[in-house]
Amino acid sequence: MSAQTKQTTSFIAGRHVPSLQTYPNIDPATGAELCQVARGGAAEVDEAVTAAAAAQRGWARTSPEERSRLLVAAAGLIRRDRETLARLESEDTGKPLAQAYADVDVCARYFEFYGHTIESFYGSTIPLGGDMHVYTRREPYGVTGHIVAWNYPLQLVGRAAATSLATGNCAVAKPADETPRSTVALAELIHEAGFPAGAFNVITGLGAEAGDALAHHPGIAHLGFVGSTATGSKIAHAAADRVIPTVLELGGKSANVVFADADIDAAVPSLVRSIIQNAGQTCSAGSRLLVHRAVRAEVVEKMAAAFGRVAIGRGVDDPDLGPLVSAKQLERVTGFLDRLTAGEVVAGGRSPDGLPEALAGGAFFAPTLVDGVSPDDEIAREEVFGPVVVATEFDSDDEAVALANGTDYGLVSAVWTQSLGRAHRMAAAIEAGQVFVNTYGAGGGVELPFGGFKKSGYGREKSIEAFAEYTQTKTVVVKL
Repeated sequence: MSAQTKQTTSFIAGRHVPSLQTYPNIDPATGAELCQVARGGAAEVDEAVTAAAAAQRGWARTSPEERSRLLVAAAGLIRRDRETLARLESEDTGKPLAQAYADVDVCARYFEFYGHTIESFYGSTIPLGGDMHVYTRREPYGVTGHIVAWNYPLQLVGRAAATSLATGNCAVAKPADETPRSTVALAELIHEAGFPAGAFNVITGLGAEAGDALAHHPGIAHLGFVGSTATGSKIAHAAADRVIPTVLELGGKSANVVFADADIDAAVPSLVRSIIQNAGQTCSAGSRLLVHRAVRAEVVEKMAAAFGRVAIGRGVDDPDLGPLVSAKQLERVTGFLDRLTAGEVVAGGRSPDGLPEALAGGAFFAPTLVDGVSPDDEIAREEVFGPVVVATEFDSDDEAVALANGTDYGLVSAVWTQSLGRAHRMAAAIEAGQVFVNTYGAGGGVELPFGGFKKSGYGREKSIEAFAEYTQTKTVVVKL
C-alpha cells in the first residue's frame, strides 16, 4: 500500500489523482491535522464515471467464477493490511482500535461473502406452457454511485463495492469529508487484486461539491447513500429526477424494550455496548431505553454504574469510548443536553473530566443517560448521534409497542423478555427493519438483510437480498 502522508487523493482508473485545492483532515482526539485531502469536484467525478463506464462494458461479461476469484483475492489483501487499515480508521473516526479492527474484518468478510455467493445467484424459469420457454436474467445497472457516512467508512464502502462488483457493475464512491483515507486505501487494494482499472474509483472532497456532482451525474445508473435523513431526501430527489433506483440507509432512533421478566444482568452489558459503540455514532445505536415500571429503577441504576466504568481516550489507545468524529459533532451532541427541559441526567451529560492535557482539544463526550424523558421531547425523537441514551418507562405490552413505534424512524429494535410468546408478538408489532430478542446487534452481521422502515430509508443492503438491489430483472419469452 502506498504511503499518503502529504495529500490523500482521489483514486481514478487505477491511479492517484491529486487536486490543486485541499482541506485538512483533523484528528478528533487531539484537534491536530492528520494530512491534507484532495478537494475533488465535478471534473474528477466525470473522469471517474467515464473510467467506470469503460471498465464496466468488459466487466459485465465476466463470469461469476472470475468475479468470485477477484473478490476473494481482495478480501485476502484487506486482511493482509489489517494493521494499517485499522490505524487509518481509528485515527480518522476516533473509534477505539478494537472496533477499527472489527471494521476491517467485516469489510474483508463482505468481499468473501459476495465472492462466495455470486456463483449461486440465478434467474428463474416460468412455466407458461409447453410451447413457451420463459426465463429471467439478473443484469447489472452499469455504473453505481455511493456516498457514505463517516461513522463506519470501511464497512459502508466495502459492502457497497463488493455487492456492486459482484453483480457486474462498476462503481464510484465518495467517502465522507472527515474520513477519506481508508476508502482510498481500499481502492488501491481492489486494483491490486486484479480488478480492471476503473472498476472501483474514489473521489475525495466535500459533500456539497464532489458528493453533489456524483449524485447528479447523468452517467450514474444507481445511487446508494448512507447518512442523515435530510441529505437522503436530497439524494432521492436527485435520483428521481433521472429516474434511477437508489438505496437509502438513513437515521434511526432505535429502542431497547426491557420487560419486567428480562434477565437484567445479562441485558445491561449489551444495552451499554449498543450506545457507546463508536461513541453512539451509529444509525442503529440503542439510543432509547424503554423499561417496564417494575424494573426501571434497577436498570437505570445498573446502566449508570456501568457508564461510570467506561474508559475514555484516544481511539488508537483502544479505550472503551473514543471521541466524537469532530468538534462540529461535539457541538451538536452538547446542544441536545443544553436544550433539555425535562428528565434527569443520571450519568454524563458533558465532556469527561480527567483527560490528559494532550487530549484537551479532542471531541470527547461522556456516556450519558437521561432518565424520565417524555416521548415527545426533542432528545427522545431526534437522532443525537452520540453516546446518549434516554430512558422512558411503560406499564403494558401495548404501551411498549406504541413507544417503540413512536418515532419517525424504524431501523433496529430489541426486545428483552423471557416470554417466547411476548417476544414473537413484539417482533411482529414493532416497525423496524431488524428486531433482536435478548441481544442487540447494531446492524447485525453480513448475512442479515439490513435497512429501515419509515424515515430510516428503503432498500436492503447486506445478505443475498442486496443482489436484488444492484441488478435489474429481464424477462425472456421464447416460443418453441
